[in-house]
Amino acid sequence: MATAEIGLVGLGTMGSALALNIAEKGFSIAVWNRTASKTHDFVAEAGSLADRITPTETLAEFVAAIAAPRAIILMVPAGQAVDDQIEALAPHLGPDDLIIDAGNANFHDTNRRMRALSHPFLGIGVSGGEEGARHGPSIMGGGPKQHWDRVERVLTAIAAKFEESPCAAWLGEEGAGHFVKAVHNGIEYADMQLIAEAYGLMRDGLDMNAADIGKVFDRWNEGPLQSYLTEISGIVAGTDDAATGGPLLDVIVDAAGQKGTGRWTAIEAQHLGAPIPVIEAAVAARNMSARREERATLEDIYGPGPTRIAADTLPLETLENALIAGKILCYAQGFQMIGAASDQFGWHLDGPAIARVWREGCIIRSAMLDDMATALDEAPGRSLIAAPFFADWLKKTHADLRAVVAIGAGAGIAVPALSAALAYFDTMRTGRGTANMIQGQRDYFGWHGFARLDDGTKDRHGPWAED
Repeated sequence: MATAEIGLVGLGTMGSALALNIAEKGFSIAVWNRTASKTHDFVAEAGSLADRITPTETLAEFVAAIAAPRAIILMVPAGQAVDDQIEALAPHLGPDDLIIDAGNANFHDTNRRMRALSHPFLGIGVSGGEEGARHGPSIMGGGPKQHWDRVERVLTAIAAKFEESPCAAWLGEEGAGHFVKAVHNGIEYADMQLIAEAYGLMRDGLDMNAADIGKVFDRWNEGPLQSYLTEISGIVAGTDDAATGGPLLDVIVDAAGQKGTGRWTAIEAQHLGAPIPVIEAAVAARNMSARREERATLEDIYGPGPTRIAADTLPLETLENALIAGKILCYAQGFQMIGAASDQFGWHLDGPAIARVWREGCIIRSAMLDDMATALDEAPGRSLIAAPFFADWLKKTHADLRAVVAIGAGAGIAVPALSAALAYFDTMRTGRGTANMIQGQRDYFGWHGFARLDDGTKDRHGPWAED
């Protein structure tokens, strides 16, 4: 008998957590996993929530357990696995049954599926990791609004709450939800890299131990830098290793993993012509971190690495201000990229709504996001760095960002994301840049033409064209 209000396929870490969240919020749910024993183990461990969970062993049994018209959440790895799962489900579905891809899909794949499938389809970004999935993630919906409306009651119920407001929203057409999730992850890469660079300046420059660095992050988390990532950085730095008794951070290999979403963001930004140099620097830094043997070889060739920095040369307040400036500039770039995609794809993405969805549940949740939502509301389309609230912060902190980048360069300590943030700031606040030289070069070798500054005429050429 079909009694479940919703179904979920894929009982991995995220899928299991999300299914328990749905059941805990009072909804009956049918679940299916390719390995049936995992399904039964999941239900056996669900405790009192098991009464709301229907385990199934075949796809036919799974679909039959859900009340029509059905809504089925896919929590399977992005890529071909999603297409395979949709194909396997298709023979069992009715024409009005809704498929919801809640994985980390590339939004181009979501666009393709939405156009090709005969069944209703949604692509939703889910952020917050296992803890968020279990107790309240940030949810970014994309696809036809009428399909979102069918499941909004469930999705808003399970989402994180910011002052009682659910951090879940329909954000736009087609793959808009997965696009916004990718930008979220790009900002996540950048924020993590900025924090790692501050850690490196304290460890290698100021010769601070991990425990003391953890206390600095704890203190910073009580001010403008309050965020989930600052909070967990303090925890990670302050944790001891059970095996050695020393700091756990000191025995973690310095090679950062990645699942591709940050890279997707950087690639898509190039297609959109949207400058996101801090995110691009963070992606590149992860790529370089993986080259450990090459880095060790080059260290042998070029000699000792970082030199110590006198404590009075780099006060921790200066480093905190640099991190504040970098964070503002990073988020500003992400929101401008979202605006560029909204224009390019006709999605009508709502910047303030996106900022509000990110205020709780997601990895980049931060005290700044509420102020960002307000600033984006005040003047849609305006860059955050032009908003009075954030302009005031940058006026107070950009000199310290400049100082930290210079100190890092002088000490031989790489600070690529902080450097990219400073270069972006200096470029964007300069009314007359140096691209006139580039236009002159382009005209010289390619007859590309240029616009004149004095009279505004276009497609002009230099005298070299007469040679």
